[in-house]
Amino acid sequence: MQSLLSVNVGMPKDHCWQGRTVHTGVWKYPQDGPVMVRRLNIDGDGQGDTAGHGGEQRAVLVYQIQSYRYWQRHFGRDDFEYGQFGENLTVDGLADDEVCIGDRYRIGEAEFEVTQPRVTCYRVGLRLDEPEMPALLVSHHRPGFYMRVIREGHIRAGDPIVRTRIGPGAMSVADIDALLYLPERDTATLRRAASLTALSPGWQGSFRELLATAEASGTTVGPAWPGFRALRVTKVVPESATVSSIHLTTPDGVPLPNVLAGQYLTLRLPGAGTPAPVRSYSLSTVSDNGGYRISVKHEPHGSVSTYLTTRIRPGDTVDAAAPRGDFVLDDDTGPVLLVSAGIGLTPVLAMLHELAARDSDREIWWIHGARRPREHPLAAEAHALLASLPHGHEHVFYSAETPAESGDTPTASGRLTADKLIALSIPAAATAYVCGPTSFMSDMWQALTASGLDPARIHSELFGTLAPVNPGIDEQAGLPPHQPPGPPGTGPLVTFARSGLSVPYPDDEHSVLDLADACDVPSRWSCRTGVCHTCTTTLLAGAITYRPAPLEAPPDGEVLICCARPDTDIVLDM
Repeated sequence: MQSLLSVNVGMPKDHCWQGRTVHTGVWKYPQDGPVMVRRLNIDGDGQGDTAGHGGEQRAVLVYQIQSYRYWQRHFGRDDFEYGQFGENLTVDGLADDEVCIGDRYRIGEAEFEVTQPRVTCYRVGLRLDEPEMPALLVSHHRPGFYMRVIREGHIRAGDPIVRTRIGPGAMSVADIDALLYLPERDTATLRRAASLTALSPGWQGSFRELLATAEASGTTVGPAWPGFRALRVTKVVPESATVSSIHLTTPDGVPLPNVLAGQYLTLRLPGAGTPAPVRSYSLSTVSDNGGYRISVKHEPHGSVSTYLTTRIRPGDTVDAAAPRGDFVLDDDTGPVLLVSAGIGLTPVLAMLHELAARDSDREIWWIHGARRPREHPLAAEAHALLASLPHGHEHVFYSAETPAESGDTPTASGRLTADKLIALSIPAAATAYVCGPTSFMSDMWQALTASGLDPARIHSELFGTLAPVNPGIDEQAGLPPHQPPGPPGTGPLVTFARSGLSVPYPDDEHSVLDLADACDVPSRWSCRTGVCHTCTTTLLAGAITYRPAPLEAPPDGEVLICCARPDTDIVLDM
């Protein structure tokens, strides 16, 4: 007879972990007597990170006593107590390879439906003091599972568990978990999983993304060349008082590979410092007679931008990684909005070049904000491209002075704000590409959605580091990336390109993610054991090894920093 052995609850608390504060409710403790189960939670229970745990689809977490015994043998431990795995319900029976998504169970007065496997998360390893636990739960096919509450009511230890409905689709918790996290999946099974209506929406979406990737696998193209290669500067063109364009080609004159409008080029610049700094710049046109062009703004205290705009000369060489980036122009036929501020015009200008090269008959809106006309680089170029397009709209805003009308270019005084963008009556069916300072992109996103645009059709490009994903970690005042504390390492050089930081790998052999944490480089992770792929990062150059090996390798050119160690000097896009 399947039965409920223990009901475990616990409110989130702060715990010290690797010098940081984790706010988590993974510590659960058995309760005596009846406990009320509600739609979103069990009375007395809570979650520290509601983005990954809790909510209607993850109201109750279940783990089996049979898995307890399995892990006791595996680790040689005898100190486990109910709630040790962060579960709300410790049960006898309900094995992960037998319970299916959509199965319903009655326990006491309440009824539940199985919605998804446990989310892989470092906190279960924290609770057990077994850091590799998230990966082990998956690889040993013992994740446990979440249920939603169909009928509220009281439950208590000793209640029998009665299955009241068999889930449609007959896909077990263990099968679903392996399908998401382990390799060698097939499209037919992905399609089945994505169609399970009882499966939580987040997992359905993950399977749809995997299915789309699998179906497009024959058409994907990797970087045009591995690592860095030497490119020669052919000319440097001042575009305004603060912006210069640098034209690049191969030393032997062989045309460079084509790029996608909106992609960026990562440069390593030996002439700008030691170690050679690494920076990324959007390409400002899609074709330059077989070469590339970047347009760089001179920042007063920026040593790299100073080098590129005032010191570099034709004939000099730079090292360049192949063009990359997902901020690229689509092949749609509907209206397109190119929205930028300051030097953020560079990737959308490349898109404008692409549209002009196609003789596009799309409705094209060019919306740009600058301080004043003399600080508006490439303005004439953009205007000429728009003039060549039959359905072009141009709106330029100058924040620092009232401009004079220039020909047929509509210009306005004042900063480009959300209200001004809304007032333009842009088409709600458009696809938008937005680039500029972070606050500008946030304002434009709100304005575009207020104008009726589908958020899925609003794309933005961030020049700096990506927003961190550190579940459960208390936010700290943002410190700029810096060298780690203590004596410098003697290992390979690790360069965080977006952060502008190069660090010798420390001698303690921690992961690249641990090094990023020590340097306050913004990072993105969840399991920290090579399972969830949240930490997947573009490897621009160099070679790594994995310890431990991830359950599934990332795509070529990508690396899981949570379990990666550098074999050589490496450059990461973070």
